[in-house]
Amino acid sequence: MIARTVQRVHFEDFGGAEFERLVFAYHLRAGWRDLAWYGQTGSDLGRDIIGVEPFDDGRSPRTIIQCVNRAGLTDAKAKNDMAKAVGAPTGVPDAFKFVCRGAVSSERRDAISAAGRQLGIKAVDVWSGVEFEEALRLRAEFLLRRFVEGVVFPDAEAELRRFVDDFPDLSDHDTLHMMAAVFDRPAFRTPFMAESHLPAFQQAIEDTIGALNTGVWRTRDGAEIRRIPSLHHVRDAQIRAGLAKVVRELDEVRRLFKRHLANGSVQHCSCGDPNCPTFVVHPRAAHDLDRARSIALGSFAKLWPGFDVHLS
Repeated sequence: MIARTVQRVHFEDFGGAEFERLVFAYHLRAGWRDLAWYGQTGSDLGRDIIGVEPFDDGRSPRTIIQCVNRAGLTDAKAKNDMAKAVGAPTGVPDAFKFVCRGAVSSERRDAISAAGRQLGIKAVDVWSGVEFEEALRLRAEFLLRRFVEGVVFPDAEAELRRFVDDFPDLSDHDTLHMMAAVFDRPAFRTPFMAESHLPAFQQAIEDTIGALNTGVWRTRDGAEIRRIPSLHHVRDAQIRAGLAKVVRELDEVRRLFKRHLANGSVQHCSCGDPNCPTFVVHPRAAHDLDRARSIALGSFAKLWPGFDVHLS
């Protein structure tokens, strides 16, 4: 689902402040919550950005994001940044993430992760410039294009948030690109026979319908992740009609799931816990649900050929 261009982005052509704004804007667009931007104050204590990354399985690790606009990330810098962050008033984070402009070897990643664990940080992620660029193309290509074209990103955090949520100048292609992110979840990749949480499956389908219809993208517990363009922002009437068709097909998945629950071909565990991951499903019901999902995904792929989510 990653778009390709002729040549990569040269992050080294941009200053540290510009790079940091882009990193913050990306995480806003990617749906991170409670983001705070410490780097702009000039006293970040090893924590340029801090926020919460929501996962479909309910995890919400508080993560410190450090922007590294250098040719390389050294062990010494990584250890120093993590140590300062751990000693900051915000305390030990659940996770630490370095977003770099240059390449980072696997050996260095392993060494940095080990150093993080020694400081009590459970997970350390390191993105090279190439990985960051791919993530931008996947979830926020319009931000990357603005960045490369020299559009100035606002300095103030509140203005940057509005800048990220600015939809009027988006092309229909950009809108489809952003909509595609709501399908990037296990409910659309996992064969139903391997599904592990029935309420989460149903909620994911309903949340996706809501996001396409209203532009409000939510987590399964109802918290708003981010605003995205709705199908009503689309200018081309044919594309808009195609998106409405996708919504109807997703609604058919939801209805089909409820019918199978009602007739017993999908049954909860008899333990009485509605959140129990154990359930019984008739093979025919699984086949019907997989087919209905594939139809909806196929309809979206016809609107945006770069889309590539399928059952695995």
